[in-house]
This record gives sequence, structure tokens and C-alpha cells, in this order.
Amino acid sequence: QVQPVESGGGLVQAGGSLRLSCATSGRSFSSYAMGWFRQAPGKEREFVAAISGSGGTTYYGNSVKGRFTISRDNAKNTAYLQMSSLKPEDTAIYYCASRPNVVAFTTRDAYYYWGQGTQVTVSS
Repeated sequence: QVQPVESGGGLVQAGGSLRLSCATSGRSFSSYAMGWFRQAPGKEREFVAAISGSGGTTYYGNSVKGRFTISRDNAKNTAYLQMSSLKPEDTAIYYCASRPNVVAFTTRDAYYYWGQGTQVTVSS
């Protein structure tokens, strides 16, 4: 079991940057694909980014493509989400999730373990 714990959220001005971290416990981190999702008030939880176990394959949601970068450090059992050119519409709770398979997916149901989330607020 690879239980994610997010950190790094906060308040940032539009156009700014923020890096989220997702630390995990358990063994065989490289055997787990990792994903980031977000949920704004009154909206469905949406896919943001995903990365395969090796880090060689990544996927991005259309709304963040070109602005966000997902990465991972398997030696540190940690995944990251680098967010740049932030917009007020990026404001949401960001969740990290893991699945016990190296293949990354973009759908919520593919992920088994979820963190508690970290708030990101972008002011205009």
C-alpha cells in the first residue's frame, strides 16, 4: 500500500508558481503510478496529471497542459506537481492518488489510495 500525503499548497497570485509534493509510505514506490486530481467548490473532481511508475510516461488534463509538470523521485518515494502561470480558475483542493500498477491512467476510478488534499488558492 502506498498512501499519499500532499503538501505545498497555499495562496499565490495569478501568474505565480507553486510546487506540490506527494510523499508516500510503503514499499515499491516505483511499482505505483501516481496521479493528481483537483476539486473546486461545487465542481466534480477532475484529472490534472498522471505519471507512470518509471516516470517515463506522463499525461495532463487539457486545462493545465503546458503550465503544469508532473514528476517523481523514486529514491525519495515522492511525486511532484510543478504549477506555473497559475490562474484563478486553478483554485481547488489538489489530491494525490496512487494505483498499484506502473501504468498511469487519467480516470479517478483507476486509483486506489488517496491523500487528504492540499488547498491551492490563486488570487487575481
